[in-house]
Amino acid sequence: MATNPVKIFSGSSTQYLSQKIARFYGKDLGTVTVQRFADGEMSPSFDESIRGCDVFLIQSTFTPAENLMELLLMIDAARRASAHYVTAVVPYFGYSRQDRKDKPRVSIGSKLVANLLTAAGADRLITMDLHAGQIQGFFDFPVDHLEGASIFVPYIRSKNLDNLVFASPDVGGVARTRKFASYFPGANLVIVDKFRKKANEIAAMQLIGDVTDANVILVDDLIDTGGTICKAAQLLLDKGAKSVRAICSHPVMSGKAYENISNSVLEELIVSDTIPLSQSSPKITVLSVAELFAKAIGRIRDYESISSLFINY
Repeated sequence: MATNPVKIFSGSSTQYLSQKIARFYGKDLGTVTVQRFADGEMSPSFDESIRGCDVFLIQSTFTPAENLMELLLMIDAARRASAHYVTAVVPYFGYSRQDRKDKPRVSIGSKLVANLLTAAGADRLITMDLHAGQIQGFFDFPVDHLEGASIFVPYIRSKNLDNLVFASPDVGGVARTRKFASYFPGANLVIVDKFRKKANEIAAMQLIGDVTDANVILVDDLIDTGGTICKAAQLLLDKGAKSVRAICSHPVMSGKAYENISNSVLEELIVSDTIPLSQSSPKITVLSVAELFAKAIGRIRDYESISSLFINY
């Protein structure tokens, strides 16, 4: 059993979630002061001793550059303050969509971020629902990859929907959707195959599978502008679905996302609070991941299994 004190701190953007995580864990958040120079440069400092402590730094990297830089500086500050072990808790991992070189002369952004976290001095990463699972292999230290299904599966079950069909909004998300469907015996799987000319712009879309008279759940890791999900929902309804809902772990919600969701045929969009919503919508349901992350921190602290948090829902 570990004996080093645990201290939990939050970056500026994730206070709303960090407070809840700390409360579920049973500790108060530590205090960090972030000095900002006139040109926007940041200089974080811990307002209490962390020498010899197991430090958990919580920061989602939405609007990625600013929040990522703050997290890197906090990790560096913790390491220089003689923290025993530094864990980056990143509920939403920005740049995860850049996980491979799919055309010439592009970067692999998620690998670069992994290198930056390593260089800053992180010992471990806790995150949830990466865009691609192989991103875990970009790190040379342990990665605890939590599953949003831990909160979404019980919620869907509470709806008592019959003739349930799970839909992947693209071919790349089939594995994610199939795993989600496996928690619902008898549920079928369909695929919405799309072709893009460029990012955030769909050229064509077709359905693989049958959704006649089905209650369909679209499953994705994130929602950005909402264009894909809304068009997929319309296609599913046109093909005979009784209702269409969507689960998206990370509500990036940029551009006209809220307008797109409001005007769509979706009955409900179910998201987590890894990213805060900038406005409310009657169609959007937010489920909190705070308890899930608090339990993960506790099990890491006590050297217990993490995988038991998301099996046998």
